Amino acid sequence: MGNLHNGQVEVVCGSMFSGKTEELMRRLKRAQYAKQKIQVFKPVIDQRYSTDHVQSHDANRILSTPVTTAIEILEKVEDNTRVVGIDEAQFFDETLVDVAQKLAYRGTRVICAGLDMDFRGQPFGPMPKLLAIAEQVTKLSAVCMVCGEPATRSQRLVGEVEPSGATTEDQVLVGAHDYYEARCRFCHEPNTITSFQTGLFPKSKLIQKTPEKNETA
Repeated sequence: MGNLHNGQVEVVCGSMFSGKTEELMRRLKRAQYAKQKIQVFKPVIDQRYSTDHVQSHDANRILSTPVTTAIEILEKVEDNTRVVGIDEAQFFDETLVDVAQKLAYRGTRVICAGLDMDFRGQPFGPMPKLLAIAEQVTKLSAVCMVCGEPATRSQRLVGEVEPSGATTEDQVLVGAHDYYEARCRFCHEPNTITSFQTGLFPKSKLIQKTPEKNETA
């Protein structure tokens, strides 16, 4: 347990491709240079690049522990850990807020990185409450892939098409460049069903689900 007065919550947020994970790793590496023990966690759902590393889109990475729930973070943090990093914080439920608070009151520095908005431009998971209770908030922007202005939104480029032809739009669809791109407020199209219908995205961008064969037939 560290000095109680050193405990705090920091949140790094922004759209896809804004450098959130890079900033998280930069802060963690600085803590390592200062000979502070760190532990890094990420949701088990994020297996885009590695199952046991936090990795940025630029292929920089740091060893991490995948967890299914936020409570597991509290259980796995060791007594001599000074800094806890949590990537893809938006994928946890609101229990993460309580976990971050408890760690901070123990004297642990907690750094959370995640999307503040989903692909519709709506608040994502526990992020709004994390932003509210944090001592330090950093909001990063990317570059809009349409007009080149600063981007604060994540545009989903694909949808899941059921055999019936219906399009589903779950809030969570883990992916990178093939699934998303950064957009500014004015170029962002939050209703991807409308976008597909109006032909803004080619049909090749849709993920077609093949009907399961009836093995008893």
